[in-house]
Amino acid sequence: MNYDIAIIGAGPAGAALARFIPSHYRILLLDRRDLIDGENQKEKCCGGLLAPDAQKMIGKMGLAVPKKVLVDPQIFLVRTIDFDNHLESYYQRYYFNMNRLDFDKWLLSVIPENVDLALGCRFTSLVESKDGYEIAFLYKNKIFTQKVRLIIGADGALSKVRQQVYEENDTLKKYIAIQEWFQTDQTVPYYGAIFDSRITDFYSWTIPKEGNLVIGSALMPDKEANKKFEILKSKLREYGFVFNNGIKREGAYIVRPKRKDIITGNDHAALVGEAGGFISPSSAEGISFALRSSYALAKSLNNGLEGFQKRYRENLKPVLNSITFKQMKSPGMYNKTIRGMVMKSGIFSSKPLFNQD
Repeated sequence: MNYDIAIIGAGPAGAALARFIPSHYRILLLDRRDLIDGENQKEKCCGGLLAPDAQKMIGKMGLAVPKKVLVDPQIFLVRTIDFDNHLESYYQRYYFNMNRLDFDKWLLSVIPENVDLALGCRFTSLVESKDGYEIAFLYKNKIFTQKVRLIIGADGALSKVRQQVYEENDTLKKYIAIQEWFQTDQTVPYYGAIFDSRITDFYSWTIPKEGNLVIGSALMPDKEANKKFEILKSKLREYGFVFNNGIKREGAYIVRPKRKDIITGNDHAALVGEAGGFISPSSAEGISFALRSSYALAKSLNNGLEGFQKRYRENLKPVLNSITFKQMKSPGMYNKTIRGMVMKSGIFSSKPLFNQD
């Protein structure tokens, strides 16, 4: 059986796309993880917070996040710690705190029947033809091939689809996200955003989850990354954070795009989510951009595969404008002088009435 569309990657971008695409297409959804009943169910290194824009997109999918995906505590406050300027502020934000692996499994469970799943399959290569691509993937140490009219890369920051389709030099700036889970008896009812230019020119974070504290940082991918992560943990302990036994450690690459870095694909290929560069350059929030780029692509396919790229780029304009806005916002967050002035002004801050200690 030949397919109209093969989606590589069954994370939020791929699973949402499979639900958004018109049902008359024959679709293959492929992922190296078997998120249903296989052994390879590795959780992505992700804070597991669903931002308001992502919540809106879940609504557009006709869905509501089930209770079984959510974890305590729910997040209504961001605690911003600026080690460069020795400042601290609080800001009102509304996030769904969730188990990311359960979220991915749930999204996969609601894809329509016209989508065939190929889980536990690792995409390896593609060969272009006049009618599309012949893709190759590995399943239980055997190579299989499949002809498709359109291939869609939804396979994250290190997208193999992007690498093989896009022939020019790839300028996407990449970071290594390191995240560690710890047991804690401390009540921490907020999301922590930590800025320290001696650790990273991006940012670090703390997130409470079911009696655990998740500590993470987006670091330059060099030999100093682990050392700087250890410095971050030491500083947090000195600052008053209480965390005990380490439970697990995770890592993944993330991208920090400029608008010029974003790639939509070609006549027989498309990119969504981080594979295309759709992620916030100011906060690295990616789920909303994964869902929004998938929605834009699905709309472009309503009138067929012919000429879809032009429609895709048109439908992406609100997404691209959001990325541009967040790129313009970045100096206010990452220039320590400007950040210090903003935090001292108290603009948009929301001082809690209770004692954090």
